Amino acid sequence: MSKENPTQYAILGLLTTGCTTGYSMKQMIDGSLNHFWKISYGQIYPTLKLLVEKGFATVEELEQEGKPDKKEYQITDFGMEALKKWLEQPIAELPVEKNELLLKLFFSRHQNPETARRHLDDYLARLLTRHNTYEAIKNMISTQLFDEQDAPFWIITLDYGLRTTQAAIDWCEDTKSLLLKKEG
Repeated sequence: MSKENPTQYAILGLLTTGCTTGYSMKQMIDGSLNHFWKISYGQIYPTLKLLVEKGFATVEELEQEGKPDKKEYQITDFGMEALKKWLEQPIAELPVEKNELLLKLFFSRHQNPETARRHLDDYLARLLTRHNTYEAIKNMISTQLFDEQDAPFWIITLDYGLRTTQAAIDWCEDTKSLLLKKEG
């Protein structure tokens, strides 16, 4: 099971949160999972089809007046068992981040120092925006969704994002200072 794509387990997990359509899953992914696990809209329906084929989920087509039929998915007992089994497995490896800024900085002796500082300024601005977004999400969960069973676990994953983003903000500021000292 550990060699399988974890995205299918992300989709199974979404089924446990009340997301029963591809559209509702995409909304939940955009608002939460995409901050730490990328799933494109194009992956959702093929993954749902696979889950149905494996017996991990069922699908029911519902007629809608004036609209195409809507497909609603439900996790099966077999799917819940598979999700729980996957959740209990140890983490296979520590993820490696791909970071274009770090790649550019690694080779920065070949560019104007001002360009490196400009890249850092831009990166810092984006990090601050991300941090503010995470704070807003945390506030929304704490004030509007606090009674959801999953809320404490959403806060835990959000806290990881807040802390790693703050660490990157601190690193950016330190690196900018270091570059200024090197030039001065």
